[in-house]
Amino acid sequence: MMMLTLGVALWSIAHLFKRLAPTARDRMGDLGKLVVTVALVGSLVMMVAGYQTASGPVWWVRQPLSVSISNVLMLLAFYMMVASSLKVRITSMVRHPQLTAIKAWSVSHLLVNGDLPSLILFGGLLVWAVVSVILINRQDGKNAMATSDIGWLKEALAIGVTVGLYGAVAHAHAYLGYPVHG
Repeated sequence: MMMLTLGVALWSIAHLFKRLAPTARDRMGDLGKLVVTVALVGSLVMMVAGYQTASGPVWWVRQPLSVSISNVLMLLAFYMMVASSLKVRITSMVRHPQLTAIKAWSVSHLLVNGDLPSLILFGGLLVWAVVSVILINRQDGKNAMATSDIGWLKEALAIGVTVGLYGAVAHAHAYLGYPVHG
């Protein structure tokens, strides 16, 4: 459990470093990018390894309704990530699409995983995403979002990529013993 907790903490600190200590981060220059990258890779390894070996009490279990809601939230999460990359229309309406995706992903997983390790992992990343949005908005302000005139082809591409990613991840989950349906 300790490795999982430290992994979530390292992930959060590495991502928030630029916002919490901008002067120190700027002084590090390109070395700072390397340090953050190494910290993020290390945090991912710690979170995966820690989650696989962690155990703890279970407060709730999967229910058919929570599974359905979870799957819809995952589609939203994938769409927000894809939309962020392709800069489709939704990015002119949602200020932080990638962090919104992480929040949807976290809530989705918390709905169907009511054990302590899941609360630490998904709850911890949810807290990190919320804190990130707050810090970014405080430091950068809430500027007017740019409107976009995106064609239907780019929107269709975003939807197609979203469905494909969702299918691939659902298949991988099932292969690893974590079915996402039913």
